[in-house]
Amino acid sequence: MTGNPAFAQTDAAWHAHRYVPDTDSIQFRLVPRALRSSVPFLTEECLGSEAQRVEVPRSGLEGAFTSGTASGLHFLFHSAFCSSTMLAHALDRPGRTASLSEPVILNDVVGFRRRGARPEAVEGVARTALRLLARPYPGEQGIVVKPSNIVNPLIPALLAMVPEARAILLYAPLEDFLASVAKKGLWCRLWVRELLRGYLTDGFGNLGFGPEELFLQSDLQIAAVGWLAQQQAFGKLLETQPGRLRSLASSHLIEEPAEVIAASIAHYGFDAAESEASGAIGRDSKTGGAFDAAAFQTQREAVRTAHGDELEKVSQWATHIAGTFSIPLELPRPLLP
Repeated sequence: MTGNPAFAQTDAAWHAHRYVPDTDSIQFRLVPRALRSSVPFLTEECLGSEAQRVEVPRSGLEGAFTSGTASGLHFLFHSAFCSSTMLAHALDRPGRTASLSEPVILNDVVGFRRRGARPEAVEGVARTALRLLARPYPGEQGIVVKPSNIVNPLIPALLAMVPEARAILLYAPLEDFLASVAKKGLWCRLWVRELLRGYLTDGFGNLGFGPEELFLQSDLQIAAVGWLAQQQAFGKLLETQPGRLRSLASSHLIEEPAEVIAASIAHYGFDAAESEASGAIGRDSKTGGAFDAAAFQTQREAVRTAHGDELEKVSQWATHIAGTFSIPLELPRPLLP
């Protein structure tokens, strides 16, 4: 249904969920604070289909949201399979700061762009989305948005739209990333191909492979090419905007969670508390089950035992390509010294 946009100016519980290009409208859905904190992603699958919704034309939001910047908004960009959801939930501190894990409206901006929308139209929708996502709950000082990694080609544009925003670029080391793909099986091997296809559509990453060469590559090679494209982009961003950006390897998050949380809060400029909400560290953010560094390492060793030959050969191949294109395997400007 359509509705009056007045509620959207004051009530962050009305989450900006989707962009509807046919009507140039924003679909809001009611997501109470507790629900937002409890789900791994702000997707239909996680939030459930039963919810109050309202659709508001963007023209009805122009006065409040399409001008100015999204004050208080920061970013957690990532390469996938790097515990980004766990960190986002650790930074969600009700009454202090909020995190938004993979809001679908930013995926809609990517789709709008890929379908050939004019650049100025894409920019307008992205600005509206960011202004809406930046609405704080009462008393909270800021919001960290963790987009899906399909949004990574838009990182420079998003940072330009919010000049005061800071960001962390979280990545899984190459071998860990490839091991995650192997562990997750067929659906993930298909997903990395879909991811790379989207990146190529976006002109994201230039590693010199033609269509036939990519067709002949194995699933893990395709995964490695996508990882390299992200790593290449992250490296360039850290060079051009060093004051706003820090890198973080997922291995540090797993091994030093308390230090990473404290450093993240400081980087974003948030006030620290005597006891930070780090309960998200120690449990699997997607399943809610127990998780720790030892369990993580045990899982990795099992995957390496099962897929060791393939992982080793693809890692060596990707490392050679990284050297050819001067792509850093370890990103500069780490969050932890």
